[in-house]
Amino acid sequence: MTIRILIADDQEGIRDAFRMVLDAQPDMTVVAEAADGRSALDQARHLRPDVVLADIRMPVLDGLELTRALAGPGAADPVRVVVVTTFDLDEYVYTALRDGACGYLLKRSGPTLLVEAVRAAMSGDTLISPQITVRLLRRMIAAEQPANEGTRLSDREREVARLVAHGLTNAEIGAELFISAGTVKNHLANIRGKIGVPNRVGVAAWAWSAGLAPSGPAPEAT
Repeated sequence: MTIRILIADDQEGIRDAFRMVLDAQPDMTVVAEAADGRSALDQARHLRPDVVLADIRMPVLDGLELTRALAGPGAADPVRVVVVTTFDLDEYVYTALRDGACGYLLKRSGPTLLVEAVRAAMSGDTLISPQITVRLLRRMIAAEQPANEGTRLSDREREVARLVAHGLTNAEIGAELFISAGTVKNHLANIRGKIGVPNRVGVAAWAWSAGLAPSGPAPEAT
């Protein structure tokens, strides 16, 4: 299946660079571009792309408003939105994810993470630039209620949650635990159901608040 993508960014050079990277992938195609948020919203509603890449600061309608309109709680037919921006601000990250974004990348993260973010969005995961992951989680857990200590996770599920909190991908978690990435994905689905969170960011925040991922270096995948 080809992943259909809409790029929303007010800089033509950025749109051109993203299109070149994405169109080079065998399973991706850019179906539209928009230089402002209103155009992006109209095109997304008309074309129904699989993923929208949205800058934050755009004319007419900014990327956060666009995210809320396309993916927020009030969206009648949600569209996957990945925010791609130069702004490494907690307020923006937190708001974007709370309003339905399924990824938050800094533009300096590079083309590999851009492609991974699109694929993660399609598989129901959330990819965040590693530079902001731990800081984001600490802010999220400060705003949340304490983790439910009565939640019954298996030992394996707790280990998966711990590794998610350290920012590892499904493939890296699988390598660490000697299980397949598909098995990791199944564990994550079970964890989300048990602790009542919608995505892996919620799993990671829960793991931090539950004390499963104390400060210190993350384990390395083998």
